[in-house]
Amino acid sequence: MRLHPDVTTADTPDGTVLLHLTTGRYWQLNATGSTVLRGLLDGGEPEGIAAELASLHGVDAAVTREDVAAVVDQLESAGLVMA
Repeated sequence: MRLHPDVTTADTPDGTVLLHLTTGRYWQLNATGSTVLRGLLDGGEPEGIAAELASLHGVDAAVTREDVAAVVDQLESAGLVMA
């Protein structure tokens, strides 16, 4: 997965801000959303990212799989990332 060519990012103390340069819209990801985005951009698969988050935060992997899927859905629906 990669960022849409018209999207730029900036890290913040609380996560990441994404700006779509064509539309002027921006999105703010919290720390977990930023971890998901970075993992995807680094070539990670959602399942692996979810497992890493589950281990890191001591939560059920089923919950993190749903959370990661939701983030991926939102990033794709907003046109921020491309396969």
